Amino acid sequence: MELGISPWPSSFCSSVLDKLKASARKVRKIGEDDPRRIAHSFKVGLALTAVSFFYYATPIYDGFGVSAIWAVMTVVVVLEYTVGATLSKGLNRAVATLIAGVLGVGAHEVAARSGERGEPIVLGLFVFVLGAASTFSRFVPAIKARYDYGVTIFILTFSLVAVSSFRVEELLQLAHQRLSTVAIGVAICLATSFFVFPVWAGEELHKLVASNLEKLASFLEGLEAECFGEKARQQNMEGKPFLQVHKSVLNSKASEDSLLNFAKWEPRHGRFGCHHPWKQYQKLGALNRHCASSMESLVSFITTFREPMSKNTDPDISEKIRTSCVEMSSGSAKALRELSTAIRAMTVPHPANGHVAASLAASADLRRALSGGVALSEVTDIAAISFLLAEIVGRTEEIAGSVEELARLAMFKPVEPDCGSAVKPVADDEETTTRVAITIDR
Repeated sequence: MELGISPWPSSFCSSVLDKLKASARKVRKIGEDDPRRIAHSFKVGLALTAVSFFYYATPIYDGFGVSAIWAVMTVVVVLEYTVGATLSKGLNRAVATLIAGVLGVGAHEVAARSGERGEPIVLGLFVFVLGAASTFSRFVPAIKARYDYGVTIFILTFSLVAVSSFRVEELLQLAHQRLSTVAIGVAICLATSFFVFPVWAGEELHKLVASNLEKLASFLEGLEAECFGEKARQQNMEGKPFLQVHKSVLNSKASEDSLLNFAKWEPRHGRFGCHHPWKQYQKLGALNRHCASSMESLVSFITTFREPMSKNTDPDISEKIRTSCVEMSSGSAKALRELSTAIRAMTVPHPANGHVAASLAASADLRRALSGGVALSEVTDIAAISFLLAEIVGRTEEIAGSVEELARLAMFKPVEPDCGSAVKPVADDEETTTRVAITIDR
């Protein structure tokens, strides 16, 4: 009987090696996608190393005692990716610790005057009242948005000081040590966040809104090329990449709200002043999501009806409808591209009304084509698609107005108009200055 070597050990080692290589590729891709993540990791390590010396150095440790570890804990929980987030958490933690420490010492002084039996009752009453009131304040939207972390730290610190005061004799010293170490930790976090590869929440919000406009434009460009061209008549739209680009815009509200909250904490940086109109970004983001929701509805029709035009439809009518849809898609995409470019450069946008007006004119032409004696049964599907496309044109017009308002409030730099660009003239009687709705004469 021949004895062979089992292949199991080698196959196992090969499998483990492949998984390690795959994990290394994923980690490398994360770093390559945004090198600032590597910089942030470096910043956290640097801050932790700096604050650790307050615990390692004997003279400093003798001054703060075991409370020096609070500085390390502060760095861990306060140092965030953006300057605004770090500033928000740092100030919340420092102010909440100060207020809670003062109130905790005050509660101890009041309770101490109640006698040995009454002291725990009074302290328990203070903890109950302030803990319940602080917790309820977290349900107030304004406090929840900006000071929720501070309220949590207040409850924690006050409870620790008030409860420990019943057993600790040097309460003032304990409160002073903890407040000092928290302040030191916050100072190190802010210095690291401000001066070592800073990432500003305001800039991130600015770029996010501009990027979302580009994604909406990409959807419309794909729509023009692959849905209304000759090559798309017998083509299945399922799985087309351009049909998915708007989905991230629909899910951007949480990121925008978070960045907006942190941006309000940040001082002046770059071209973003202390009174920069951050609220306008929120309004613009809402309009972007409304436009993306119309695109989502349009996608369901596009993927359902591979060829929405009936074969019995008049070829001239069919060509008019396709031409109008192409012009609506193209005009809206160009307008969104120009608006995104203007936001990134912080320049007053070229009047996007030219492209929007051309889209509205195409929408008016399409309305006349559909109401000019065409049988409803022949154009029901394309009429629904055209109506949704016309709605997107209207959303684009609203977005253009919002960007122009942002440029005015933020005092974007003016630019020389491009005299070489020409826009299709539009007649006054085509109602192109208002949003056009597709109506079908039943």
